[in-house]
Amino acid sequence: MAPPHILLIEDDDDIARLLQLDLTDAGYLVSRATSVVTGLTSAREHTPDLLLLDLGLPDGDGRDVLKRLRRSGELPIIVLTAHDAVEEKVELLALGADDYIVKPFALPELLARIAVQLRHDAETTLELRGLEVRVKQHLVLYQGREVRLSPTEFDILMLLMEQPGRVYSRQELLQKTKTKDTLAADSNVIDVHMANLRSKLRDLGAYNYLRTVRGFGYALRTGAAGETP
Repeated sequence: MAPPHILLIEDDDDIARLLQLDLTDAGYLVSRATSVVTGLTSAREHTPDLLLLDLGLPDGDGRDVLKRLRRSGELPIIVLTAHDAVEEKVELLALGADDYIVKPFALPELLARIAVQLRHDAETTLELRGLEVRVKQHLVLYQGREVRLSPTEFDILMLLMEQPGRVYSRQELLQKTKTKDTLAADSNVIDVHMANLRSKLRDLGAYNYLRTVRGFGYALRTGAAGETP
């Protein structure tokens, strides 16, 4: 099996040289680009497994690379930034960065962050008794038939699929999904999403996947699905 391919977009020769040596020693295949234009070209032509992105590039801002690549795919992107301000971190995550690390950083920390992102990227399909969630494609299938879900319904189902049997409170579901709802935990917004999700699964014959824990929250059943609603 070929080693994971990391694309490094960094215009500083000294920093790039050290990173390439360290990452190669750690078992990665590393290529380098030095600008917005060459970085975008390399990312699109060579399909790396992960991108390390510096923001200060000679022909523009690394944010341009981040925004353009995020519109067209789910390539894991770790931003290398010299700023530790909370506002910048929030902005980078909002633009689609998967993670960031502040310069100067220790190599073990960078390697750990890379390993996390590559592990997440590999775990892109969740399956349970004919129900399949293809994370990167944002696609849900039941016995090969597509289940059309809203973004919030998809996020809820993905979370439940990651740990079947675990009971999530309504507050957890509000906090851990990407829903924009800001209603209080005692509102019925999660109940509405779950009712819609249950209905859409039932329409395709996927009964008894969702378990309601009265007064607390929801879980995904781990046992055999029933044949009736």
